[in-house]
Amino acid sequence: MSTESLDADKLATWIGRSETSTDQIDMGRAIAMAATLDRTWTPTLGDDLPPLWHWIYFWSASPTSMLGADGHAQRGGFLPPVTLPRRLWAGSRLQFLAPLPVGVQAVRISRIKAVEVKQGKSGALVFVTVAHEISVQGAVAIQEEHDIVYREALQPGASALAAKLAPTDAHWSRQIIPDPVQLFRYSALTFNGYRVHYDRRYATEDEAYPGLIVHAPLIASLLTDLIHRELPDRTIAEFSFRAISPLFDTEPFSVHGRLAQEHHRVVLWASNKHGELAMQAEARLR
Repeated sequence: MSTESLDADKLATWIGRSETSTDQIDMGRAIAMAATLDRTWTPTLGDDLPPLWHWIYFWSASPTSMLGADGHAQRGGFLPPVTLPRRLWAGSRLQFLAPLPVGVQAVRISRIKAVEVKQGKSGALVFVTVAHEISVQGAVAIQEEHDIVYREALQPGASALAAKLAPTDAHWSRQIIPDPVQLFRYSALTFNGYRVHYDRRYATEDEAYPGLIVHAPLIASLLTDLIHRELPDRTIAEFSFRAISPLFDTEPFSVHGRLAQEHHRVVLWASNKHGELAMQAEARLR
């Protein structure tokens, strides 16, 4: 598909659209997230929610009759009606301005910030940037920009893009062995119906992937969890990540971190078992 077949002017009319949602930062989901990350932490009311765990709240609970074949909500509501079939979480940039305590009611305001149509090596691409602002009692706790990329269908036998090798100078590393149960748990916690994360037949036959895809936000959460494990007395003020290539449940992968010379910045990345870069990230610490 070429960019000419995408109505860029129509898609641009979605810029500025907004929606507001309210959710309770309940303890049950926080406990379930800790279990999903294999973390020994039992939250109590008033505890600060760890960074990136807000992604398990503020569900987009579309009725089953309004879901597409891939399990996502049909397009054309809040998100623009992009006709490209594959939707991927490409990256995020976040600022943690104040605590998000367990037990409080929080409000999220989301706005379409940008829609860009591009031509890439693999075909037409559409990038959508969504800005989120989460507040508690009128005070902003989290500001986030979320990048979504829409791509053409992956053709069986298509040549893969050249892999980029991951850095080898990590201060800390942790091997992750993904499995369908962990991916199902994270899908359930985020109310994410995208079938590539739990429906192996759909992932391998309909979208031509070699296995179930590990969620990009789950990988990002494992990176921030690595900081917690290695620097438990530090808190994250800012975090950003960019997905480079997918990881699958068919083989282990690793998360890595390196404390920069400034000691308030951590360079992070995830790599597959072949040492190829899957995600790169950076955190600024308080």
